[in-house]
Amino acid sequence: MSALSRNDTSLFGRWWWTIDRWSLAALGLIIGFGALMILAASPPVAERIGLDQFYFVRRHFALLPVAIAMMIGVSLMQPRTVRRLALIGLAGTILLLIAVLLGGAEIKGARRWINLAGFSLQPSEFAKPFFAVIAGWLFAEWRRGEGFPGHIAAGALYLLIVSLLLMQPDLGQAVVLSAIFFGQFFLAGMPIAWVGGAVLFGVFGLIGTYFAFDHVASRIDRFLDPASGDSYQVNRSMEAFMNGGLLGRGPGEGTVKAYIPDAHADFVFAVAGEELGLIACLLVLLLFAFVVLRGFARVLSEQNLFVMLAASGLLAQFGIQAIINMGSTLHMMPTKGMTLPFVSYGGSSLLALAIGMGMALALTRRRAGGGQS
Repeated sequence: MSALSRNDTSLFGRWWWTIDRWSLAALGLIIGFGALMILAASPPVAERIGLDQFYFVRRHFALLPVAIAMMIGVSLMQPRTVRRLALIGLAGTILLLIAVLLGGAEIKGARRWINLAGFSLQPSEFAKPFFAVIAGWLFAEWRRGEGFPGHIAAGALYLLIVSLLLMQPDLGQAVVLSAIFFGQFFLAGMPIAWVGGAVLFGVFGLIGTYFAFDHVASRIDRFLDPASGDSYQVNRSMEAFMNGGLLGRGPGEGTVKAYIPDAHADFVFAVAGEELGLIACLLVLLLFAFVVLRGFARVLSEQNLFVMLAASGLLAQFGIQAIINMGSTLHMMPTKGMTLPFVSYGGSSLLALAIGMGMALALTRRRAGGGQS
């Protein structure tokens, strides 16, 4: 089979020479690392709750090819098709968020999941990438100067989705969505007088959630004073990093996964810290940073405002979600049930991230004439 040529006019050939192959490779390494950690962390969790040892492994590996195919398939799209996909996806997600509140399964006092054809779906995971693209489009239409109040439409859409998330309640997803919205608004040209108002909105919003939601207050109190409540998972997580040291105890040799309830999900980074060590964890952190920073570098000179804003929102979501997960695991912020992208176990998260990063790759592709595609 002959090597690919820059003159290759096939769909795959055009995709190969326009895609950001370095970011694609970094995402592949993150996905591979996630598969390794699922193999290492999930069997003890499954046994502890009475399931088959490889229950989570089989489910994750069954979805992994689907997620990869979805990411590659979406990355083939043109910006207009990405926008259409996001519009349809966001409309469906909003309907599912409403359905969750009306008849979703309640787990640990929260309604975040709905059963569809035997698959437990968390619609809030899909709201983030779809919202990032549609908000970017609305802000871009506003800045075209044709009188369309895109910033008001984006604000109304943001308030609707955040309200649905807080009713579940799911503060973590609401925080990520808020970061996407205000970040895009700022890049689109938020009036300087509004910047202070946005900061105050964020501060008073967090204060309000502290008094409105008992579980939020409990997590913040335990972060500020670990002795004020149960800090079992965080304590075991810090113990895991100390046990791992620089080089780790070796793959499969960790002990913390036998005790942390969410070792395969929210605290999978602690398992990596114990078994692979600090150096490996820093390399994983660098991979996440590389994907985000390289993506931003590719859209810096983008002339299409929609592409720039939508890609920025998608990359910000990816990076912020990783920061929240790692920060929680390292006790640098209050704990929050949020997955480490492509590493933690979670079907909805895996598929939503695949779609989101597929759209980011599509929007950061090179177009004829030196632009992005």
